[in-house]
Amino acid sequence: MKRLLNYFTKFELILWLSSIAMVVISYVGFGRSIDLAFFASIIGATSLIFNAKGNPIGPALMMVFCVIYGYISYTFSYYGEMITYLGMSWPMAVLSVLSWLKNPYKGKKSQVTINNIGKIEIFFVFIGAAVATVLLYFLLKYFNTNNLLISTFSVTTSFIAAYFTMRRSPYFALAYAVNDIVLIVMWIMATFSDIYYLSVVICFAMFLVNDSYSFINWRRMQKKQKANL
Repeated sequence: MKRLLNYFTKFELILWLSSIAMVVISYVGFGRSIDLAFFASIIGATSLIFNAKGNPIGPALMMVFCVIYGYISYTFSYYGEMITYLGMSWPMAVLSVLSWLKNPYKGKKSQVTINNIGKIEIFFVFIGAAVATVLLYFLLKYFNTNNLLISTFSVTTSFIAAYFTMRRSPYFALAYAVNDIVLIVMWIMATFSDIYYLSVVICFAMFLVNDSYSFINWRRMQKKQKANL
């Protein structure tokens, strides 16, 4: 435990504990019992603090989050989220774990070697995201997905974020931050039908803060890694 506490900075520990506290308060405040959304939020918050450190434990925990979140999305007919997280984000999380483990920074498994990707690759990532978005739009429309347009846009941001995660680029966190904003709006719409989903809104608000910090920290780590070449 002492080793784990020393691994994180004071700010990171405060960020993680604050994120956990937000989840607990959202449940206590509404008198809700512990459920899958609660565990998804806790796992997601823990995943993000490890992601911020470039630790493979982050995407490994994200694999678990994807399964639980996919089911929660299914319960509200957000089939876009279900398909995205189970059919795309989960496999990408698996590939990310393998990629991060194969590319440790100076042999240390606790930090990945940060990668620089070129403009051409970024261009094709956005082309791939556009193609995936168009194809899934018609699929989601067929299944009568709730809030179709914003659900479809979530596919775009999730695709880009998942790819950048696998490629070890700092921009994965920036893409996830944009995706968090999309999901906050989407689940706010869901709370108009069932207040149960407010905890999911709080979950992604917490994710937004964590992903923003991850981008800042990855850029900091990237500079240090370049300086130590």
